[in-house]
Amino acid sequence: MKRIIILIAIALFCQYSNHIIAQTIPRDELIFLTAEWKGDRFTDGRPKIPDDLVRRAKNIAIEDAWTILNNEGYTCQYEGNWKTVHTDTPVVGRALTACFMPARPDVEKNIKERGKKEGRVGNTNSWPIDMLSKGDVYVADGFGKIGGGTLIGSNLGNAIFAKSGNGVVFDASARDLEGLEEIKGFNAYVRDWDPSYLKDEVLMGLNTPIRIGHAIVLPGDLVIAKKGGVLFIPAHLAEKVIVTAEFIILKDKFGISMLKQGRYTPGQIDSQWTDQIKQDFLDWLKKNPNEIPMTREQLDEYMKKRTW
Repeated sequence: MKRIIILIAIALFCQYSNHIIAQTIPRDELIFLTAEWKGDRFTDGRPKIPDDLVRRAKNIAIEDAWTILNNEGYTCQYEGNWKTVHTDTPVVGRALTACFMPARPDVEKNIKERGKKEGRVGNTNSWPIDMLSKGDVYVADGFGKIGGGTLIGSNLGNAIFAKSGNGVVFDASARDLEGLEEIKGFNAYVRDWDPSYLKDEVLMGLNTPIRIGHAIVLPGDLVIAKKGGVLFIPAHLAEKVIVTAEFIILKDKFGISMLKQGRYTPGQIDSQWTDQIKQDFLDWLKKNPNEIPMTREQLDEYMKKRTW
């Protein structure tokens, strides 16, 4: 009897697994592509960057993070030229990706029929929404389509925010700007606004690697979307980028403080620091512990590795 129960449980699990991976790459493949990530993962295989890092990422500058990635050899992670619902609401979180293509009747028919059998409802642009969890950012390659390329309006916008508490990044358009503006805390980075409905477009990849303009995005990447554009940080580099950017912020705050006091000149602050400046920086940290975004232990460990 126990063996029968186990076999039934395995069968049910397989059915469930088939449901959640439809239109996606296999979990093992996603783990292979993101093998540099050594931390926790979601059940779908996406790297699960800790909530604390996601929270801290909201405070770092796009320019600093971009420079750090560039120095690591990751030169295809940024994309600019966006229109947004709000100019002062960043979108920061873990990427859940979708790839849309121009519709072809036979392919679209097959995809929708399979989706219906698996319990998926609505048009294919709503399927990624059903997979969202708190902290996710819905990132979609809609091949830059504007007219007929509106992946969401206010209804789906509300559904997205209810599931993720976050916004979206679309290489496509959206509709109903006024309705989206009413969703407090929500933001959308899109190519443009258009009154049309989604037409002649179908989901071809869900939770797969995608291209957003000049950038490559993998599921689980850390998305930082701000006024300066959108940056996609590989999960395994998220902590390094965030801690380094936070240190740059600390150095800048210290430097500004010293310049205001007339202690040093701009040339001294912007050049390789002398031992005296380094000591003044350490003294400043002791007097201003609330300025340190990471733990003191993390900061001390980071400074051991720096050449200043």
